[in-house]
Parts: sequence; structure tokens; C-alpha cells
Amino acid sequence: MKIKRYALTMCVALAATLLFVVAMTQAAPGSSPASSPPTLGGCPMFPADNIWNVPIDTLPVDANSDAYINTIGRSTGLHPDFGANWNGGPFGIPYLIVPSNQPLEPINFTAYGDESDPGPYPIPLNAPIEGGASSDGDRHVLVMRQGECKLYELYRAFPNGAGWDADSGAVFDFNSNALRPDTWTSADAAGLPILPGLVTYDEVASGEINHALRFTANLTQKMHVWPARHDASSSTDLARPPMGQRFRLKASVDISTYPAPVQVIFRAFKTYGLILADNGSNWYISGAPDARWDDDMLVSAFRTLTGDDFEAVDVSSLMVNPNSGQALSDFTLDVQPASRAIDAGRVTTYQLRFEKSAAFSSVVTVTASSPSPSLTLELSNAIVTPPITITLTVTDTHPIGPQGPAIWYSIPITATGGGVTHYAEVSVLIGGLRVYLPLVLKE
Repeated sequence: MKIKRYALTMCVALAATLLFVVAMTQAAPGSSPASSPPTLGGCPMFPADNIWNVPIDTLPVDANSDAYINTIGRSTGLHPDFGANWNGGPFGIPYLIVPSNQPLEPINFTAYGDESDPGPYPIPLNAPIEGGASSDGDRHVLVMRQGECKLYELYRAFPNGAGWDADSGAVFDFNSNALRPDTWTSADAAGLPILPGLVTYDEVASGEINHALRFTANLTQKMHVWPARHDASSSTDLARPPMGQRFRLKASVDISTYPAPVQVIFRAFKTYGLILADNGSNWYISGAPDARWDDDMLVSAFRTLTGDDFEAVDVSSLMVNPNSGQALSDFTLDVQPASRAIDAGRVTTYQLRFEKSAAFSSVVTVTASSPSPSLTLELSNAIVTPPITITLTVTDTHPIGPQGPAIWYSIPITATGGGVTHYAEVSVLIGGLRVYLPLVLKE
């Protein structure tokens, strides 16, 4: 009897060893979320997987959130730094779209030429200037040239008759996720582009803003976080927010009673959030001037939100490369168990668990391929939205009765979504229990 028990134990151990299979997953290159990036003049405003264009509503709250909110102003109301009428006309940060054959103009950098992209730039001498031609403020000039889909931005820009004088300038390729060299400024203090973070009337009218928005704060620290490349402070006070810090409107804030255009903006506050891009007035949200804005509606609605309605967000988990604006956009596939053993004519199941990164927003198509006409496969769902668990049911159709040698089958599983493909494999042993255990029990 002891011999039989020992033999049975050894058989079970052997079977367990034989059944051990590791499910492997391999990501294919070229991941991207399902939502399309914002477009302007026929050009994407960065790839869909750029950090400006991915949702951050499910990311963790930053550990320093309370301190940052207190510094910027917990009871301070928001303000739209754009509108239809101030000092006699629309106000905000204007931009201009020029054709692909727009002539180039020389640029003379007067302050930060060593951190600027050299000219010439396709900026006409009559391009709109933030604050107007006589402004003494930041005097941003933003131009996007069609065809090449590049953005040209200047800070404190003055036309000089033969070109432009500007403190600094930067060029951004809308088809690329490349960031500026670390520690370099741009036309903005954070070293980021300005145009992708503006609220525009047309996108609000379309019913959706699908990118982060730019805002300013009075006190910042001498530090910048991804994707920012530059900071503009001498303070090492850790209670101050760094340049590039992301914030979002809390999910608990009810926005259903606001006018429809305001709801579009506030939804973007929740889903895509705000990026701290410059020193300035606290909680001032940047946008483009447009005579169609309803200033009273915007100002009244914005001031009902205060800093207490927001939280800082930790986006570090999305970083693929510190020198790239690409955000991680992927899902995972885990299969349990990796292997099973059944008698001929029986049924078994496997659990397929899908998880996703915060930036992944696509559906996933799942397929499982039968290695034999004798195996029937059925997925409980063939199109899934992670996170989710589904079941793969395997039915063997061999006749029940005396069997020949046990048969191993490997079942490949493929899951594709958002430009990403993952592979896994499960195994099933048919007839193994009938073949091996009776031999052992005879001893």
C-alpha cells in the first residue's frame, strides 16, 4: 500500500511538472490610444499617444497635491484668460495658420538665443501678437505652417521691418513626440509648446476638447517634471508646484448644471487636466481670442471652481522615455491557468484577464486558434474593453473510451487593440489521466 501511495505521489508530481507552461506576452511596436488627436489646419497636434492628448483621469493623486493646491490657492477661483472683449476686442493668446509656401523671415534672438531653435521662421510680419501690437507683456506669436505640420512660437516678439526680434523661439514638429533639450526654455517657461494647451472656440463648439490645457501659477519651484524641460524660479520650496505639473478637476465635482459650452471645458479639466506651463496669475486658464466667446458666461462659471476642486496628478507612470512626450498606451494579458489536463470528450476553461494603462482607451479584439479539429474553442467575449476577465472554453470531441497515447495541444491566443498586439499560449493534455494513472495503480 505504501508503494502504491508513493507511486501515485510521484505520478502526480510528474504530471504537475509536465503541465507547467509559462504564458508569454510580447508587445508589438507602435502603440496608440483609440481616440484621435486634436487637429489644426489638417495637421495632428502631436501623435495620439502624446502626453498632451491622453486621459489622466484614472492616474494616482500626486503625493504633494495638498501642498501644491495650498500654494496656488485653495480658495482662489479659476479665471478664463481669454474671451471676446477686453480693451476693445478679443483677448487671449492668438495663433495663425499659414500655407506651406509661406515665406521665411529672419529671427534675431535678444535674450535666450542659446536655448532657441534658429530661424528663419515662416512668420509673416503682420502675424497677431498676444496683447496687440503695442503690448508690453509676453507678446507671444504662434504660427503653424501647413504641409510640414510644424509649430513656430516666439516669446516677446517684435517685428523689426526685416524680420523679428524675440527673446526666445521654439519649433515643434506636430508629427513627433520629441521634447526640447532638457533645461531649454521655449516661448513658455516650462519649455513646452503653447498652442496645444489653448482652449479654442471651435473645439468647444464641436462638443469635445481632447487634450490638456495650459494654466499659470504665481509661485513655482526651481524644478520641472516630465514633460516640462525648463523651470523659472529660484525657490527650492517643495510646497510650490514644479513646471509641468499636471492637475485635474476632481471626479466628484458636479458639472451637469453648467451651460453646455462650459461643460465641454470642465470635462476636459477632468479627463485631460491642466499643465502648469508658466508663472502668472493663479489658476488662469489659457485660450485663444474669439469674438464669439460669451465672456459673462465663462467668467461666472469659472469663478465657481476653486483650487479645492482640483488635485495634482502623478503622470510619471506614463513616461516611456524622459526625452519623449510619448505616453505609455498599452494593455496586458494574463492567462490562468497556463495548462490543464482532461479526459477525452471533456470540457475545461481558462481565465483571460486584461488590464490597461491609464492612456489606453481602445477596445481589444481577442482570438484563440484551435490546433486540432477535435478541439472546439469558445470565448465568452471576442471584443473587450479592459479591465475585464473573460473565459476561454475548450471542448474535446474525441470519443469517450479506450485511448491511445495522451495528446498535448498548444492553443495560441492573440489580443489586438489600439495598435498593440499581445500573444499568449495555453496548453491542454487530452487523455493523460487515463493513460498514466492506471499504470501506476497496478503496481
